[in-house]
Amino acid sequence: MAKVLSGGRMARLAEKLQSSWKTVVVAVPFLWLLIFFLAPFFMVLKISLAESVFAQPPFTPLFEWVSEGVLAIRIVFDNFVFLWEDNLYLNTYLNSIKISSISTVLCLLVGYPIAYSIVRSSPTARNIFLLMVILPFWTSFLLRVYAWMGLLADQGTINSLLIWLGIIDQPIRLLYTEFSVYVGIVYTYLPFMILPLYANMEKLDISLLEAAADLGAKPAVTFLTVTLPMTIPGIIAGSLLVFIPATGEYVIPDLLGGGNVQMIGRVLYNEFTANTDWPVASAVAIVLLLVLVLPMMLYQHIQSKESES
Repeated sequence: MAKVLSGGRMARLAEKLQSSWKTVVVAVPFLWLLIFFLAPFFMVLKISLAESVFAQPPFTPLFEWVSEGVLAIRIVFDNFVFLWEDNLYLNTYLNSIKISSISTVLCLLVGYPIAYSIVRSSPTARNIFLLMVILPFWTSFLLRVYAWMGLLADQGTINSLLIWLGIIDQPIRLLYTEFSVYVGIVYTYLPFMILPLYANMEKLDISLLEAAADLGAKPAVTFLTVTLPMTIPGIIAGSLLVFIPATGEYVIPDLLGGGNVQMIGRVLYNEFTANTDWPVASAVAIVLLLVLVLPMMLYQHIQSKESES
């Protein structure tokens, strides 16, 4: 009887330990999110609700002692109103979303056949192709952008090659244009599209494609009715991984665009450094975060409802 009770106590102890371990495993990412995302977010939100002043720090405090023993909260929404009234910010938001959307579509058009080819290749070739996709990450991001500056310059490699081939007579303006920004973004974020697509396509059941072919479906019909619908999760994941960082991109528009292509990352930099207007810059960052996060939350809500139904 004592042995049975001891076994029962051990089972209950094991259950408690397992439950505690699950709590720890879940608490660690939440703690990480709290420290490195929510805390900075609330700090930026607090600054966006302040006024710009010539002081250190260059914004008014949220809490003020107006008199002895009386604590007042000073909240100002003028920064968000200013963003709405000034066309510069609205046009910059729209231009950033346009460039990131087009870049995402281009990454999808280029990355989808690459990922599909990698999945259908032999195991040896598959490892080589994946290494080639990941290889650019082994080089500094700035070095790769500077390399594109040399390639796209008026006297750069591309123009020199086109002139040597007799296609053009004089250099074409490629650098410091929207074209160069698209090239830089697509080149930089293409692996972020290929890898999620590859991970999704690798799980596809090839027998479904063979069954569709046996039933007389042409390759194009099989792709549209079988392959494409089953790879939608990979398309969405890759598109988000490209669209979100591309919208707030600063380095590529600054170096390859040369200041001629205005994106929201450049505006943030100018407000923080040149203008030293931290409240307006924080308001720009908050609006950008809402523009990027709210569609994701809406999509997850719709997806959860569809899975429940």
